[in-house]
Amino acid sequence: MDATLIAVAALWGAAAGLLLPRAAYRFSVEPEEPWRDACPAGHALTGPARGWLGATRCAACAVAVPSAAGGGAATAPARPTPPRYAPRYAPRYAPRYAPGVAAPVVTALACAALAAATGTRPEAAVWLLLAPVAVLLAVIDRRVHRLPDPLTLPLAGAAALLLGGAALLPEHGGSWLSALLGGAALGGFYFLLFLINPNGMGFGDVKLALALGVGLGWYGWAVLCVGGFAGFLFGAVYGAGLMLLRRAGRRTGIPFGPFMIAGALLGLLFGGLAA
Repeated sequence: MDATLIAVAALWGAAAGLLLPRAAYRFSVEPEEPWRDACPAGHALTGPARGWLGATRCAACAVAVPSAAGGGAATAPARPTPPRYAPRYAPRYAPRYAPGVAAPVVTALACAALAAATGTRPEAAVWLLLAPVAVLLAVIDRRVHRLPDPLTLPLAGAAALLLGGAALLPEHGGSWLSALLGGAALGGFYFLLFLINPNGMGFGDVKLALALGVGLGWYGWAVLCVGGFAGFLFGAVYGAGLMLLRRAGRRTGIPFGPFMIAGALLGLLFGGLAA
């Protein structure tokens, strides 16, 4: 196990994770609604990539909210007042409009675990590139029970393309043909579940299954089965826990994407260690 590789992977995950909160905020809307392009106070989001990347504090809100020392009236819709203990030289305060800690931490841990399991094999770079997108999808699905097409479909295509490139390099630990077949198999299975019970399985889950199946299939059918089953197991345990706590009933919908992704991560770790 290369400690340097794991540390670099963790730093990459943390850096990539810092870019996720704003994107998650913009994508977390109900179906048929446009992606968000402004903060909760209505100020346009600006920054790199047409405002998709950037801080989760609105600069315009910070200017509109008076500092504790200066006083004065706000020029924007009411925002939480700055803390009284703020020093006179402190920057003007504006609350975050999206959580900014959990995503970097989770992404860093996931990338470190994948690096530890995969080592220096070519597919390690593929997992590290795709992991932040998977975390972003999990965050969005948890918030609004939605897996956006602009993320799920490119994720599946990128997984297939990048693993095809990894298969051309020496010392890779999987099979590109097996990866493609795995994507078709897991995607087809979820599509069957969607046809049987459209209210219990969203079509976004079907599209996500294509990408996860490609990744799991890279290491073979055993890993595909482990990762796929783990997702259902995690979801069932979570649902049972909610029912025991009387926070949900049998018909209560839960976001299944995070559990699919967690199961796929477990499968990839298992496959990386066994390869």
